[in-house]
Amino acid sequence: MDREEFQRTYGIVGKSPEMQEIIDVIQQVAPTDITVLISGESGTGKEVIAKAIHGASKRSQQALVSVNCGAIPEGLIESELFGHEKGAFTSAADLRRGYFEIADGGTILLDEIGEMPLSTQVKLLRVLESGEYMRVGSSSARRTDVRVIAATNKMLEYEVQQKHFRPDLYFRLRSVNIHLPPLRNRKEDIPALVELFVKETSDKNKLHFGGFTDDATELLMSYSWPGNIRELRNDIESMLVLESGKRLDSDDVRKYLREQPSVVSERNLPVVSNKTVEQAERELIYRALLDLKSNIIEMKELLTGRVSQSDDLHDHHAQPQNGNGVLTMDEMERRMISGSLARNNGNRRLAARELNISERTLYRKIKDFGLQ
Repeated sequence: MDREEFQRTYGIVGKSPEMQEIIDVIQQVAPTDITVLISGESGTGKEVIAKAIHGASKRSQQALVSVNCGAIPEGLIESELFGHEKGAFTSAADLRRGYFEIADGGTILLDEIGEMPLSTQVKLLRVLESGEYMRVGSSSARRTDVRVIAATNKMLEYEVQQKHFRPDLYFRLRSVNIHLPPLRNRKEDIPALVELFVKETSDKNKLHFGGFTDDATELLMSYSWPGNIRELRNDIESMLVLESGKRLDSDDVRKYLREQPSVVSERNLPVVSNKTVEQAERELIYRALLDLKSNIIEMKELLTGRVSQSDDLHDHHAQPQNGNGVLTMDEMERRMISGSLARNNGNRRLAARELNISERTLYRKIKDFGLQ
């Protein structure tokens, strides 16, 4: 099966060099049972890639079980993954099969793997190494034959450095790492994506769409799409339905965008090409820190107004530095979390949403930084 046929079969849109390279990797790894780690920002299509890997594998006739690790409370995640015996804990009225048992013979997608608690990571590593696991409340080992695909929007190398993720599990998961570039780094794919979403929305809602004017198309191409493909899909759906299928110009389109288009090249995150994954992830961390520092400065001005240099020198929170007068990564992260909590009047759910992290991660960070 050539690339074009493969993309049509599994719904992968994109002719950019980055996407063509990813298609080649998928076609190589899909027939094997090797573990795959899919990384990339939220909304870049990680689940689509996971489905393509499963669909092109020898396990395609069996189930693909998707598990969002960030959505399961820490106290329940082991029961969800590995099952539990009747009476294993207070609410365990019946025996329950876990996702690894349900996915036996097929594939399991562990989405938001970076949110998995350390205690559960140990047990996941055992499954990856030996295929063995135990239900909660049982002393008997069980076996499963399952292919594992993990997905994350986090930089796991950084999480390892912060001791939030086990290094042995990290290296075991990333046997093959497929990094999905953000949409702003493959803008040549936007027209094909727009065409696909227009067709889907028109067919679903029985709309006749008048199309986009040239200036509207130019606006769609110049916008940075911080929410990536997910944001593009949602905006196209909203435009067509709420504008009743009329021909849209730039003013119509602009109403649905979260920000004005701007030059983003200086702040673009890198795409993995010929670099090693380690080099790319270090560059991701470095550039993310530059963005964090800029955001912290803006946030500080919003929260405290104009702060004089002398005030800053006497702020005991501003002291942690690396010896060169530059704030440490921990201090920048602490300030960003503190600022978000202040802006949201202490509402942790809203702060977690603003910071694009799970509530569980936010609670852990609050505890780590003594922000309670």
